[in-house]
Amino acid sequence: MLIEYNNKEFYTAKDLALSVIGGKWKIPIIYQLLQTEVLRLSEFEKLLPEINQRMLIRQLRELEHDKIIERIVYPVVPPKVEYKLTDIGKTLDKVVYAICDWGDEFLEEISK
Repeated sequence: MLIEYNNKEFYTAKDLALSVIGGKWKIPIIYQLLQTEVLRLSEFEKLLPEINQRMLIRQLRELEHDKIIERIVYPVVPPKVEYKLTDIGKTLDKVVYAICDWGDEFLEEISK
């Protein structure tokens, strides 16, 4: 079965899932939103100091486009923008925590 999404073709749902949450920064972004329900851009920058603002905004936009997070813009001056997980984004909790646990186990293994 061929799956078409975002002008790309995927052979399995697993390929599609990895396309949506894969990469260096998406799991850490989702993890932070699992820890704190709502975050602003400046809060992400404090929690993930290694990511530059341009990359952070790009990853947030991709996650928003894929309906993993929701971007809430308040009509105030100065602009206030918040990010939170959507319902489908919240279902990634087991996946994200499993990756974190595996990372701990892997670190322990390679430290032997």
